[in-house]
Amino acid sequence: MLRFLVITGLVSPLLPVSLPVSLPAQAPALHVMTWNVCAGTYRSCPLYRRTTTELAWHVAVLATKADVLFLQEFCAGADADLERELETRTGRAWSVGSAGFAHPDGSPYQCAPDRNGAPRGVQSVTLAVAERDARFEVHALTTPPWGLRRSAICTAGRALCTAHLSSGSVYDDRQKGKPYRHRQLRELFELGRGVVGGDLNLVPRDAARAYEGRDECDPRARWTYVTRKRKIDYVFAADGRMRRCFVDYARKHWSDHVPVHAWVTP
Repeated sequence: MLRFLVITGLVSPLLPVSLPVSLPAQAPALHVMTWNVCAGTYRSCPLYRRTTTELAWHVAVLATKADVLFLQEFCAGADADLERELETRTGRAWSVGSAGFAHPDGSPYQCAPDRNGAPRGVQSVTLAVAERDARFEVHALTTPPWGLRRSAICTAGRALCTAHLSSGSVYDDRQKGKPYRHRQLRELFELGRGVVGGDLNLVPRDAARAYEGRDECDPRARWTYVTRKRKIDYVFAADGRMRRCFVDYARKHWSDHVPVHAWVTP
């Protein structure tokens, strides 16, 4: 869209009354936050057994200026609460979708109930978008047959995609060379056509292929995983699109990961 600056002056045969000057339109940067909430099954995490209302509050209070949220180890039973809390805090419409984990036999991998005994749904990777009635797609990732079944979740046009890759534990891709995580990483980037991120459970040297032709939010590679002080959380965009990055260490007591905020131009 062209914008015009009107410059007025004296009427003269040599000077026009107004002079249109074209200014390039600059689209605002998209603000993306990724955060492993650690709400589901780990007793040591602060949000373990918190109610769905409390989960929604802790996420939304970080995201009042965000446009997109990539969440890992969230509980799908809190999706509706999160949507309401985001809309209340931001004054904008939001859409929230989740892709639940499953056990090797296909049964849902449930979050622990809250401290009152109420269910909180399936542990999930969750995508929230500041848009009314956004549509989501869930895509299964290749996972060890003995490990948790994991999926990526994307917007319908796959402009936004997020995932939580295998953990690297003895029951989930502990093999030499991390074969499942590398395959999952390829699959995630084959899906994503724009901004891609999440908890990749890979340090930068192991995720090197993901950097090819892309910008990553934090080239300084500051730690995002509190327990072992490693960087394993990422936001990627097309080359030249990344504008700014902020790693929120003030929230290091809320989870075993810290939130990462990225600003990306379309």
